[in-house]
Amino acid sequence: MYTPRAPSRTSHTPHSVKQISKITATIASARRTREPQDSLRGVPVEIQEAFILEDLLFVLMGIPGTHIAYHPDYIPDDGNLRGATFVVSEHLDTSLRDLIERMLPLATYYTGIAAFIEFRSHTDYGLVNHALCAAIRDMLKDYLTLISQLEHAFVSSSTFTLQKLWFYVHPTLHTLSILYALITELVRVEDPEHGKDGSDEDDDDDEDEERNKALGLGGLKAVIKDMLSASSGLVKGGEVVTILWERMRNNSGDPTTFQVYRTLLHRASLPYTQMIKIWSTAGHLRDPYDELMVKETKSINRGTLEMDFIDEYWEKRYTLRDGTTIAGAGKRPQAGVPALRTVTGRLPGGACIPPLLEGWKHKILLSGKYLNVIRECGIDIPQVAAEDDEEWVLDGEKFYKGIEDAYAFANRTLLKLLVEDQQLLPRLRAMKHYFFLSQASFLTHFLELAGPELRKPPKNAPLVKLQSLLDLSLNMNFSGEEVAFKYKEDVKVSIATSGLYDWLLKVVSLSGFTGFGSDDGGETDFGAGPSTEEERKKDKDKEKKLTTVEVLAFDFIVPFPLSLVVSRKAILRYQLLFRFILHLKHIEQCLAQMWIDQKSPTWKVTVDWHPDLEKWRRRVTVLRARMLAVVQQILGYATTEVLEPNWRSLEAKLGKVLTVDQLLRDHVDFLDTCLKECMLTNAKILKIHAHLLQTCFTFSQYSYSFNKQASQIIDAYTATGEIDIDDQHLSMEKRWAFLHKFEHNFNHYFKVSFSSLESMPMLILRPSVVEIHHDCVQFLASSENTALLALVVRLNNIRTP
Repeated sequence: MYTPRAPSRTSHTPHSVKQISKITATIASARRTREPQDSLRGVPVEIQEAFILEDLLFVLMGIPGTHIAYHPDYIPDDGNLRGATFVVSEHLDTSLRDLIERMLPLATYYTGIAAFIEFRSHTDYGLVNHALCAAIRDMLKDYLTLISQLEHAFVSSSTFTLQKLWFYVHPTLHTLSILYALITELVRVEDPEHGKDGSDEDDDDDEDEERNKALGLGGLKAVIKDMLSASSGLVKGGEVVTILWERMRNNSGDPTTFQVYRTLLHRASLPYTQMIKIWSTAGHLRDPYDELMVKETKSINRGTLEMDFIDEYWEKRYTLRDGTTIAGAGKRPQAGVPALRTVTGRLPGGACIPPLLEGWKHKILLSGKYLNVIRECGIDIPQVAAEDDEEWVLDGEKFYKGIEDAYAFANRTLLKLLVEDQQLLPRLRAMKHYFFLSQASFLTHFLELAGPELRKPPKNAPLVKLQSLLDLSLNMNFSGEEVAFKYKEDVKVSIATSGLYDWLLKVVSLSGFTGFGSDDGGETDFGAGPSTEEERKKDKDKEKKLTTVEVLAFDFIVPFPLSLVVSRKAILRYQLLFRFILHLKHIEQCLAQMWIDQKSPTWKVTVDWHPDLEKWRRRVTVLRARMLAVVQQILGYATTEVLEPNWRSLEAKLGKVLTVDQLLRDHVDFLDTCLKECMLTNAKILKIHAHLLQTCFTFSQYSYSFNKQASQIIDAYTATGEIDIDDQHLSMEKRWAFLHKFEHNFNHYFKVSFSSLESMPMLILRPSVVEIHHDCVQFLASSENTALLALVVRLNNIRTP
């Protein structure tokens, strides 16, 4: 590290020996007869000029002289970044004093800049500050060379005067003032108290310190001050580049100032652009001092993908320090983003992105992320060609072309790897087949084989046996399922921890929005439980009543790097849609079995002798038919009106996708759209939907009881030829009361309302008014989810008798 030193006083051959000898003799005589502070009193102006010239050459390098000394208020300190201040002897001639005072700022500038270089060369300040200090040090070398030349002129020329000295140093004064203004801003940004007069504040600090000691809180203020200064962060990396860029742009009208800042910007930003180049072209993040806009969370690695339900590996392993994402608007600030500086309103350190890189920051981030994924797949990244292995200049055309080319290469390579090499689309088609149950003949076979196990409580269901039965069903290779058959080994059985609708209601209530996913930048706690003991008890009671088929789900094993697209977060969405469709199919199957039971003679034989029984049987049959119609219409809407059209739209987008991030967004948007249009993201409709389907399912479970009740009456009449009217009347009252409960619940949650749409908001928002499934669907279709219009048309055909 360079430390400025005083130039050596070597003798030179003078141009006029007689004149210099005369002046030297006069100076020696004056020094012998006078003290230093009085040495200029009564001395001729020519001699004063010689004295002051000798002192001034020392002072311009920060060394006090005999007649130019430190200011009384200045305390020499190696860490004083404001620079040394000097005062001239009061006995100096006025004409000389004015000229000297014009040159004294050079000494202040030089000492301040030298202290700044010494201080900022510490390793903690990073590579950008080191490069900036090196560039400023080179400029100071030119300044010291000039002083050395002026010294030579002083000792070798009798015509060297203060006027000539001023003539030579005047241009340098402007340059050093530019450098001094820069370091002053850098120091002020890092320490807002720098440069303020702290005399009064020091007195207050002393009083506060004495008070704190008396209270036993000695040093508390110092600790708090240290904490605040540590939280603000050092001025380094992107923030230094930003300050240089802004000062260069703001002084573009001054050619000298503009050129100085441009030189400093190019020199200081070389480490910064080199880090960007290595990251963009090779995927290596070499940022030992946290200066770059990209940061890595090393605790998140590829091993977390199997249990990563919030896409941490892709979204949070490599991020921008300023917390922005590609989605941008609507996102909450990310954790770990430092606070803005109070002085400038900018982010500190590496989190501050230079304005000229603001539009390129996402491409810089993504190019490195893509290359890291490619490397983790075992694919070598091509090295940069020799002709391209040169330094990138921050504001040069080659720099931005290099970023664009690096991003295009990384995006093209990863997209080809995902779509072509890893066969993304066939795998998504297989997932659509297994999760959306389109033409899934294997499911019917599986439900028949695993029927006894699926009726057990979840805790008693053997997962290994269910998996073997699923494998047996998948090995049937039904016609039309060849695409999915290729990936049958990747399908696994899993058991959820709670019912579908209860779990969805918790998610919606915790996330605080009607949409599902991370559109607002939030992260839903998927494992969060109820908040009160009473709710926990209710959940335990519900879990005891659940059967395995109600918590059955399929899982799908996806290899890396496809797990970035089909992540655990995406598979969770697939599972929700699967459980929703499976639940509908299961209820449809139960009601269909009830219909088969009602085709027996018990329900067909004429009972004119018992009109009440005949009416009761008809009401049971009509209610079963209406329930079956509702379930089938909802199932038909979900499969043909939602899943299939959205899947075709996704296939069309994937065929034209150009970027990896667009591929990820299209896939997530497809799943979120399906969830929304299937009514799984709105708490209001979820509650009504759950009650409606639970009523249908419970009704189907009483099929045997209805058959038994009808058979008892018919068998008794067939055996005796007569019935006990009083006894049958009492029995029929119980049967009617039981049936009326089902009819009331079903009609309560499904009732065709012909009220005007203007009254719908009040109908839904007022808890005292009955909440009706059809009315809620109709209101949502008219307000926020027009896709539900197809379901409204389907449900309009089902009338309340």
